[in-house]
Amino acid sequence: MEEKNQQAEAVNEEAVDTTNEDIIDSEESQNNDQLKEDQKTAEKDPVSELEQELEEIKNRMLRTQADYDNFRRRTREEKEAAAKYKALGMVEGLLPVIDNFERAMNLQTDEEQAKSLLQGVQMVYNQLIDALQKEGVEEINAKGEVFDPHLHQAVMQVQSEEYENNTVVEVLQKGYMLKDRVIRPAMVKVNTK
Repeated sequence: MEEKNQQAEAVNEEAVDTTNEDIIDSEESQNNDQLKEDQKTAEKDPVSELEQELEEIKNRMLRTQADYDNFRRRTREEKEAAAKYKALGMVEGLLPVIDNFERAMNLQTDEEQAKSLLQGVQMVYNQLIDALQKEGVEEINAKGEVFDPHLHQAVMQVQSEEYENNTVVEVLQKGYMLKDRVIRPAMVKVNTK
């Protein structure tokens, strides 16, 4: 019986040793799997980091490209505006000259020499107006028009039954526009009822 007990104990020890070996093998297998996963993760981390960095660089490049396109568009628009209004300074300087020409042409005289002088002044005035019109300068129509504060500057008010309310009755000084920009508003008298 003792022999049977010893055999049973030997079988139990063998089973325990086998179980311990299985547990150790299982733990080693798990450790190896974990190491492999860690290696894969470690391998993925640099790749994913590089992919993320590449994505950031692409985004920065797209933003830089958009900024550059906006800069080019603004520069082009500024150049177009500068070309469009290049005559602005010259026109502003010539408006008082035009006013003086008009005052000179309004003089009434009976002398033949004065009439020929006024005719010469009229010719110079016409040439000046033609040159300004070629640059895009236009006179602002005012008399009989509805008062527009963007185009007219009211300096006097009158009450008249001949005109509608808020209508320009008289132009005291002509106004001018360069293309679509008001250079000088027309100074006017406005009817108020």
